[in-house]
Amino acid sequence: MIGLQRILYTILLLVFVVSATDAQVQKYKLANEYYNSGEYEKAAQLYEALYRENTRNKSYFNLYIQCLVDLRDYTKATKIIEDELKKDPTDVSLYVSKGNLLERQGMTEQANKEYRKAVDNLNPDPSNISNLASTFTNLAKYDLAIETYLKGEKIANVKDLYVYNLADLYRRSGDTKNMIKYYLITVEKEQNSLNVQTSLQRFLAEGDYVELQRQLYEKIQEKPDVISYGELLQWSFVQKKEYGKALRQARALDRQFEENGNRVYALADIAYKDEDYDTAIEAYQYIVTNHGRNTSYYLDAKRGLLNSKKAKVTQNYNYTKEDLLSLKAEYVSFLNDMGRNTQTATLMQEFADFEGLYLNELDTAIMILEELRRFGGLQPDMIAKAKLSLGDYYLMSGERWEASLLFSQVDKDFKEGYMGELARYRNAKLSYYAGDFEWAQEQFKILKGATSKLISNDAIDMSVFILDNLGMDTTEVTLQMFAQADLLSFQNKFEEALLKMDSIAIIFPDHSLDDDVLYTKAQIFKKQRKTDEMITMYQTIIEKYPEDIRADNAIFELAELYEESLNEPEKAKVLYEKLFVDYSGSTFAVEARRRFRVLRGDEI
Repeated sequence: MIGLQRILYTILLLVFVVSATDAQVQKYKLANEYYNSGEYEKAAQLYEALYRENTRNKSYFNLYIQCLVDLRDYTKATKIIEDELKKDPTDVSLYVSKGNLLERQGMTEQANKEYRKAVDNLNPDPSNISNLASTFTNLAKYDLAIETYLKGEKIANVKDLYVYNLADLYRRSGDTKNMIKYYLITVEKEQNSLNVQTSLQRFLAEGDYVELQRQLYEKIQEKPDVISYGELLQWSFVQKKEYGKALRQARALDRQFEENGNRVYALADIAYKDEDYDTAIEAYQYIVTNHGRNTSYYLDAKRGLLNSKKAKVTQNYNYTKEDLLSLKAEYVSFLNDMGRNTQTATLMQEFADFEGLYLNELDTAIMILEELRRFGGLQPDMIAKAKLSLGDYYLMSGERWEASLLFSQVDKDFKEGYMGELARYRNAKLSYYAGDFEWAQEQFKILKGATSKLISNDAIDMSVFILDNLGMDTTEVTLQMFAQADLLSFQNKFEEALLKMDSIAIIFPDHSLDDDVLYTKAQIFKKQRKTDEMITMYQTIIEKYPEDIRADNAIFELAELYEESLNEPEKAKVLYEKLFVDYSGSTFAVEARRRFRVLRGDEI
């Protein structure tokens, strides 16, 4: 209450100071000094004198009353207000002041009667309406402030005159239904939903979206030509991650207002990023089918459609050879239709990666990328990306030196920035595969300071891994065998990699690499879609090597497997909780806590 008093006091001073005479200003300054030092009695005397000199200036009067309130001289303050009311019974601010005094003394019923008089005697002057409502708002009398605005609209005979103020007051009073109602009125007035979206995102609780959508359906039925209502309904579905419902609304708006597919495309991108691939596919397909080449979104929609289908097919490695070949046919069909050129370069890159990483058609992937890098007019980043992928596929084909040359070219062309860091990381990994651990270690140390957090983290992991295992035996045979197995896995030679890993376990039992061997085997089994074997590897790490570096990785990935692929949320919850409790320093701890809360049903 003291804070509010100070604010009101400051406002009053600012109101009258501009109209005061020099003598009054001096008297005011002195009164102000007294007030700020807590000498309210001396300040009250000066403010009273100022008011007697200029009775038209209500600010002097209000400052005088404020001093009496601070002195707790409610009797005198009440008498002075009553005297002023006799002079001007239409001054509604006096009723509020009297009511506030009575309420401070615990006389709530009498106070409410005075507040009631203020509303009942309201005049049509807009400034009086706003001032009275603001006064009630400052006193947290939200119901009275609402009543004041509603009566003000009636007196002025102007509908929805104070709609913004009412929306805010209903929010303050906890009346969500009416808050939404008045925010929706502002949507129609502005023909723009963005400001309302911002407000609703701040103030709506999880369960309030049902009421919002109910009212929006009514508004759309009532006024179908107000596009902002439809936009807001689509937005509400997106907030709830109900992308299928959002798509139905986006398509309806697209058809009704004869748009070019822009809002459907934007929604498709949102759904894709949130891994709702079915909705993304449906949205991209709508643009391709219904707008065709007439829209500027056609090419991007075709690409998005293919990427969504690829993501759906390949996620969690849950696909068949027939799935992959069917998707390949769509890539080929698209490129035959649109041609292989700078416009389709991005899709060619993605097709090459699909051939190399999923179909293991390395020659085809290399052919596509070699063709791509010969295009004139490509952005340097695009050329660099093609060279990095080419290097990977040459390495997978056993052409180590060709791969190193390509990585070095990108490193030379991009001394600063992400592409250069990627190239240097790949060359360091090449040295690691070749058994040149000391040189690789030096490069990984440098890359710890990479601008890319992902590269930096990977470099740190490799640096720590080599440091922990370098010199464990004088010949470094074990680490060399592991690096060879790692390369075989990278080359998709999974059975050979597994044999090499098993040899390490047999020849060098109880070695520091044991947890790494198990973890690498888990990654191979993941690519082979051998779920049971993968689970066994993770569980062995958790049980036998809880203190080793791969333990938190194993816990998180096993929990993720139970949550996303096996539909066993309870097992996932146990593992997520174990991770953020027992491994609180892990880089996975924060995400594990978030996922645990989601599975538990908490509102995030």
